[in-house]
Amino acid sequence: MVVVDNASPGEAASRIAARHGARTVRLAENGGFAAGANAGAAHAKGDVIAFLNDDARAGERWLASASSVLEDPTVGAVGPKIVLTGRYLEIFLDDETWWADGDARPLGRRLMTATLGGRDVLPYLVGDGVHRLETDPGAPRPLRDEDGRSEEVVDDRRPHRWRWTSGRGIPFYVPMPPGSGPVELRLNGEPIRPARVVDLLNSVGCYLREDGYVGDVGSEVADDAEFDSWEERFALSGAALVTTREVLEKVGRFEERFFAYYEDADWCWRARLQGYRLLFDPTAAVRHERGATSGGVLSRRVHFLLERNRLLTLLRNAPLEMAARETWKKRRGGGDDGVAEVIHRVLPRVLAERALLSRSWVLGPREVAERWAGVDVPAEM
Repeated sequence: MVVVDNASPGEAASRIAARHGARTVRLAENGGFAAGANAGAAHAKGDVIAFLNDDARAGERWLASASSVLEDPTVGAVGPKIVLTGRYLEIFLDDETWWADGDARPLGRRLMTATLGGRDVLPYLVGDGVHRLETDPGAPRPLRDEDGRSEEVVDDRRPHRWRWTSGRGIPFYVPMPPGSGPVELRLNGEPIRPARVVDLLNSVGCYLREDGYVGDVGSEVADDAEFDSWEERFALSGAALVTTREVLEKVGRFEERFFAYYEDADWCWRARLQGYRLLFDPTAAVRHERGATSGGVLSRRVHFLLERNRLLTLLRNAPLEMAARETWKKRRGGGDDGVAEVIHRVLPRVLAERALLSRSWVLGPREVAERWAGVDVPAEM
């Protein structure tokens, strides 16, 4: 086993690896997942090479199961069932579904507070049954005396927060504290009884949307029997990807410029263009603490990397019409994340990379997109 110390403070990762008898490769600076994975692969021995995030823990069957499948030369990589760390309360609310004018979302109840054992969990609710957190900046309010006569104004600008549920029949999930026993859940102050306690999936492979976004199949879905069969997927998560030295040499290294996010999608897309199949293995499981390394899935840095790397991936691998459409949309009004200017500056270089990569293509970008765009995409997308 090789542990890549991606410039951890005080060489903490190296010390931990040494205690467990692992070989260590220490990088002088943090190059992100892509650079770390490349460094580890360069120092690994053997024909099968597996990548595992530092916030993931593999089950016993992970490598053995993948290794047997990779004996088929048409298979480029295998990915396990990736399950989120911790357990979750499954919540169903019996609210009628309705729609507001100008809002395409199905709506149920407006959640102003959500507490579990007295702890605020409103920002951490997940699943299709709840929409994103919304806020307003607050506003000045009058402060009156006991008789209601005072007109003094107090500047109370604490932001107000809420989340809408998605209506009847669609569950959402509440993360349980580690090692906790029974704790009371309250929504808007009202005690709520959960339907059950479940494991939640993180990824059982990845899909490709028509607009070029790559997402995780099964994300934030209860780990029931729905994903218990072998399947071919468009791509696989790099959190626990297994391939061979031969395939890695043909497809190439992870793109280190990406730092993190979409480097696995880019690599898998390149493997697809070279004619390889990518398989989801339901018999092996890996636990993943999502966002533990990056600082959280909501950070501004993460949003920048996700969008920039998505467009770079399209420009390198997708049909030109898809890549041009998405790049033009970003240039015309893609927000204030700075991605539009970055893409504009590097466009000549990226197109030169595409021309170089195309020399190893067995399938055309349009052929791959026609086969996989829209497959396995959740219905609400």
